[in-house]
Amino acid sequence: MPQRPAFAKWLDDTNDVTATFLAAGRIPGLVNLGGGLPGTEIWPVEDMTKLATSAVADHADETLAYAPVAGLPKLRDLIAARYSEGDLTLTRDNVLITAGGAQALNLIGTVLLEEGSTVASQTPAYLGALDNWRPRQPVYRPMRLEANDLDPVAAMTGAQFAYTVPNFSNPTGKLVNAATRRRLVDAAHHTGTWLIEDDPYGTLYYDDAPMPRMLTLSAEEAGAPYDGPVIYLGTVSKELAPGLRIGWIIAAPEMIEVLKAAKQSADMCTSGLCQQITHDAFATGLADDMLPNILDLYRARRDALCAAMDEHLPDLFTWERPTGGMFVWATAKDPALDTNRLMEVGLEHGVCISPSSVFDPEGRDHSSIRINFTYNTEDKLVTGIERLATATRAALAEA
Repeated sequence: MPQRPAFAKWLDDTNDVTATFLAAGRIPGLVNLGGGLPGTEIWPVEDMTKLATSAVADHADETLAYAPVAGLPKLRDLIAARYSEGDLTLTRDNVLITAGGAQALNLIGTVLLEEGSTVASQTPAYLGALDNWRPRQPVYRPMRLEANDLDPVAAMTGAQFAYTVPNFSNPTGKLVNAATRRRLVDAAHHTGTWLIEDDPYGTLYYDDAPMPRMLTLSAEEAGAPYDGPVIYLGTVSKELAPGLRIGWIIAAPEMIEVLKAAKQSADMCTSGLCQQITHDAFATGLADDMLPNILDLYRARRDALCAAMDEHLPDLFTWERPTGGMFVWATAKDPALDTNRLMEVGLEHGVCISPSSVFDPEGRDHSSIRINFTYNTEDKLVTGIERLATATRAALAEA
């Protein structure tokens, strides 16, 4: 039998942790602290059912046919109006509707990355972004945005783009302060480098008023259509429902045009049905009405998780209590603890965490873990932390 052609070389560079994590869902009684999932209680099922029914009944031509490549004009107009503020003026020409935030990341890689291109990336970095860009094998230049010696101009010079998650970063849950946001925007203007503001958690502030978006800070002329260097990524996955697979890119019209060409070759269009439902959820105020309940639920779960960590993990990890988002980032006090191994031991004890290696572009950091608090009930979070404490001591004894 003749030998089949080899698979693409980039597949040799994938990580085993993702496969382990996906398989973990089949373990009975597992407490999954490793995902990035919203709580299922937030979904307004009856309201969404009515929106879906009326979307088809009242807008069959838009929901059942192919949609425009860039998205339904009325949804693009709604997103443009929703984000226009201060000196920032947006039109539909600044908006591309995508099949979730993941496709937005993929399209950016398609239009900006060649093999070996440089990406200045907030570090640790979102695993989904690293996985999306892995086939193009970029070279990462780390940016630790909380560091006192951060030099955004040096980091961004010569890079194809800079990637950031300034609101409650995945994985660390950290919030980038206003001064650093301004410095990043100034560096983007100075260097000409595109600055990606990936913002899936921007509505999930539990304790403080929201920080200004870098997109807004980058607007240079009041009233003029936006033509700046920031590429803003949004999604309904955390404030409405991830199954809709609706996201958006807001950027200069020239960037939207090339991204539209890439999207056309990728999937032609995003579901018109899901776009109509999303439009109506925003237009009727449903999404805004949901938000207070989401914040109350997640705030209580964050507090329960952190209280359990205070009780069971203070001798094992250090961490900061996040003021929003979905994650706590915990770093082992004992350097002998390998968190890749901890993930395996944790599964044996009925708890799943995400090790830091998958958020390191080079895969070298084995010192920390990401813990999610939005998916599980408060009781399950406590149980998960109790199991994690037992698993950590077992992993340390083994080490």
